[in-house]
Amino acid sequence: MKQQTLQKSISISGVGLHTGKTVDMTLRPAEPGTGFRFRRMDIEDKPIILADANKVVGTNRGTTLRQRDVQIATVEHVLSALVGMGIDNALIEVNGPELPIMDGSAGPFVKIIEEAGIVKQDADREYFEAIEPISYRDEETGSEIMFLPEDGFEVTTLVDFQSPILGQQYAFLDDLNDYKEAIAPARTFVFVHELENLLDQNLIKGGSLDNAIVIANKKMSSEALARLAKKMGKEDLKVRKEGVLNTIDLHFKNEPARHKLLDVMGDLALVGVRLKGKIVAHKPGHKINTAFAKKLKRLYAERKKLKGKPEYNPDIPPLMDTNEIQKLLPHRFPFLLVDKVIALDEKQVVGIKNISHDQYFFQGHFPGNPVFPGVLQIEALAQAGGILALSMMDDPGCWDTYFIKIENTKLRNMVKPGDTLILKMELVAPIRRGLCTMYGIAYVGNKIACEGELTAQLVKRTKDEA
Repeated sequence: MKQQTLQKSISISGVGLHTGKTVDMTLRPAEPGTGFRFRRMDIEDKPIILADANKVVGTNRGTTLRQRDVQIATVEHVLSALVGMGIDNALIEVNGPELPIMDGSAGPFVKIIEEAGIVKQDADREYFEAIEPISYRDEETGSEIMFLPEDGFEVTTLVDFQSPILGQQYAFLDDLNDYKEAIAPARTFVFVHELENLLDQNLIKGGSLDNAIVIANKKMSSEALARLAKKMGKEDLKVRKEGVLNTIDLHFKNEPARHKLLDVMGDLALVGVRLKGKIVAHKPGHKINTAFAKKLKRLYAERKKLKGKPEYNPDIPPLMDTNEIQKLLPHRFPFLLVDKVIALDEKQVVGIKNISHDQYFFQGHFPGNPVFPGVLQIEALAQAGGILALSMMDDPGCWDTYFIKIENTKLRNMVKPGDTLILKMELVAPIRRGLCTMYGIAYVGNKIACEGELTAQLVKRTKDEA
């Protein structure tokens, strides 16, 4: 499958749910690999906010993103429409702090996407495929989301509002071609008791019976209805027998469950790539949706890094053994942490470190539960990086590498006796003025043990030292 974007730009205007002010939004085509980006046109320099799960800062009645000190709110409906219509890349320009709520569904956004047209791009679509079950549970609410192996893309939402009006509902989508008719028209909803609290908090200034289904899950007195009508700026409010205010007809019997599915798709767009598998969401909400999106985004990034994991076959003779490594590095027992080099070119090096139980640091580092120290994992990467840097010098045995900066470093998995560390270091930029910046990843099997960016300075030894 190829990536897709809009054929042309198109605009729409509506009211912001929380501010109550008119918001203008324009969808624009974007280059392959751009993903979804928001641009605040009402702020100087027109800052960009990435549609990224790690940018989520709020999930109260909608999903809010922030990049630096700039926010954009209620992003889930337009993101759901873009994903549901097969769009991969788009720039979303808006002249306010939130997206227009329209009728509370994704339907109006689907309509303008169709009007703009969709074009294929000369780039393959990226997928994160569920090759094993992945789940996330919120113990406080009992909500749970699972990502299960499945050909194609499916979403199932199961909700239980513990209300005599709605009760238990479920919705299902197994073909994106059905999104336009089956999911996009499903409107957001709110219970009366939630509505009163939100109004008292000075929120949902743009909320009305035109952009949300308001459900009374218990019998309301005429005085309570009159008080609520006054808060909403309405002359009067009525409750239908089934509990929907002002005789609004539902688009579907299970419209709330379908809207929850709509939200799940919009929030999971923040993973940044298409999903291949089956999503099953029990009692979903923006909080758990976006938390799960963060987890999937992290797992996808780790999987991409594992695709670059070097293959190690101990039957193949190494490029360098310990004796040859010692001609480059000044380190000796017990501090030489690279046993051999299996790959080396002008851009990267791959070294091997075998971890055995009899090494000195296990005597005092978690005795009884031996763990290879994280700082020594980083040191092993640094020594492998030193081999890479020194191999490019005309007289490599006359130089030393001193690491002067370590950034963005993460220790991901424990390393224990019996493990074999595969140490991969890549140049981030050409060596200039004796400074060398590399990115390193240490693998054990199909797991990343640690990773980080290291900067070293190459210093020539004096004649006495050499």
